[in-house]
Amino acid sequence: MELEGKIWKSKKFWLVEVPSLDAMTQGRTRAEALEMVKDLIKEMLINYFPDAAIAKLEINVLDYKGRSIGVTTNNNSLVLALSLRRQREKSGSTVREVSGRLGSKSPNAYAQYEKGRSRISLEHYERLLNAANPYRQAHLKIG
Repeated sequence: MELEGKIWKSKKFWLVEVPSLDAMTQGRTRAEALEMVKDLIKEMLINYFPDAAIAKLEINVLDYKGRSIGVTTNNNSLVLALSLRRQREKSGSTVREVSGRLGSKSPNAYAQYEKGRSRISLEHYERLLNAANPYRQAHLKIG
């Protein structure tokens, strides 16, 4: 699985964005910006999942040399959980509201996905993501 991102130069700095994580950072050079986005994602994971095995987490940023980048990790469950939580927060929704959009009466069932405790298939992730933030655009590459 690969999260899609963008990179571009704006005056003095290179800007990097990973929309599905609602994450953006910058660097003085392209290489520095790519390293910064890797650090940003790791810090976000530490903040949201302090008990997770972050030390073993590998984050790779793939530079496609245009305006596109890709982000891959060795722990898709944790990154998908972060994406769901960030998108829910971005939409201003509560766990209960997302659960209702999914047709569930149990907010705890959905919360398990945001905690990274449940495996998510990519098909199910798309459904969860639409419920977490019905206003967002897809930024996930499969293949």
